[in-house]
Formats: sequence, structure tokens, C-alpha cells
Amino acid sequence: MADAVLYEVSDGLATITLNRPEAMNALNVAAKVALRDAAETAAADPAVRAVLLAAAGDRAFCVGQDLKEHVGLLLEDREHGTRSTMETVRDHYNPIVRALAGMRKPVVAAVNGVAAGAGFGFALAADYRIAADTASFNTSFAGVALTADSGVSWTLPRLIGASRATDLLLFPRSLGAREAYELGVVNRLVPAAELAAEAEKLARKLAAGPTVAYAALKESVAYGAGHSLDEALDKEDELQTLAGASEDHGIAVRAFLAKEKPVYLGR
Repeated sequence: MADAVLYEVSDGLATITLNRPEAMNALNVAAKVALRDAAETAAADPAVRAVLLAAAGDRAFCVGQDLKEHVGLLLEDREHGTRSTMETVRDHYNPIVRALAGMRKPVVAAVNGVAAGAGFGFALAADYRIAADTASFNTSFAGVALTADSGVSWTLPRLIGASRATDLLLFPRSLGAREAYELGVVNRLVPAAELAAEAEKLARKLAAGPTVAYAALKESVAYGAGHSLDEALDKEDELQTLAGASEDHGIAVRAFLAKEKPVYLGR
């Protein structure tokens, strides 16, 4: 992976770290390509049972598009009569969000500072968000005359409702960590000094858990958001049959009967 994004796998946990702290982890083309490749690699690797999405530095998780690079690319488009700059949504942002939200393993986002624009979107694409008490969130898009991307139009209303999401999109503002937690954007708040350790502890717990069941939980929640109760019940039946046939379910039952702690294999 490129230096703009670090990728490491240890004991079933893939840690993906945005690594441009000097630019508040803004997304230039190199960072977007590297993040896309890292997310897709983690999704496809059967040895990876959970993913931790983190960021270097203490100021920002990710402030979204690198506007300095963006302006230069827009000028090139104007000079050549092209529109290739905005293809980044299709080529980079969409695959990143699909990989994070769709992978059959849990994803934890550790939000250490500002999460804005696509950075906010990537955090929302994770299954669980743990944030420093100094973190903040901002949709940002309308502030630079753009619409939502990186899945925010889908994820944010499902977390906080359409009315509140529309408010934050039409009138971008900094959403502090406490307010984000109270709205349901963040699952857990911790002191900034404890974020890295707590996020890794949480992600490693998931990496050691019943991966098949976690994948089914992700799928059932996403499915239920857009289907009727009857359809959701049928999906639960389908997925429970799958989870019930997993090795980990057998391990859990045997451990329960033996009054022991289960050691899951992730299959």
C-alpha cells in the first residue's frame, strides 16, 4: 500500500490507517487509491476477521477531499474540456464505501479528530464508531457547492432521521463529539488519550468473535432498513440457518454446556 495509507494484519485484525497527518488526512488521489485497495484487500482476505479504520495524528480523522489537489485537477479539466475530476466518486469513494459497509466482517472506525465530507462518510460506513471526546463531524458538502457523496445520503438519515440529516447537509456545521454521541452518530466516546488503545481493544474483540454471525448481523440490519417486516423475517430465517450451521455456533454451544469461554475460529 502507498505511504498515504498504512495496512497491517495481526491476529485476524486488519488495521487501515490514513497517514497524511500533515494534511489532516485529506484525500488526494494517492490516498483514495490506497484506501480503496486496502479496504478491498481486507474484505477479500479470509484471514481478516475484523477491520479497524484509524488515522494518524491527533487533529483529524479525515477532512475529505484534498481541495488543493482538487482545484488543480479542475483547472486541468477546464483547460482540456473534460470532467474527469468528479469521476473520483465513481472510481474511489463508491468502492471504498461499498467495501467498508459490505464486507462480511465488522468494521470499527476510530475517529480521533475532525471527520468531514468523505471522511465523515467513511466513518458512517463503518459498523461501529468510537470517537475521542475531542472529535467533530461536518458534512461540509454544501459549503463547497457540492452534494453528498461517500454514502452520506444513505447512512446519515438512517442513523439520525431524514429531518436532522437534511439540516446538517443544508447547513453544514461542526458537530461536537458529545452531540454526535447523543444523536446516535457515534456509538462510544472516550478521552482522546485513550482512543487508540480502546479502539484496538474493541476491534480485537470483534476479530476473535463469531465472524459468520457478525456478517449475518450486518446483512440483516442493512436488509431490514429497506424491506417489509415479512421480508425481514424471511431474511432472518435464511441467515439464522446459515449462522446455525457455522463451526462457531457449535463451538459456542459446546462451551456453554461445559461452562467454558468459547474460542471462535471465524467460520
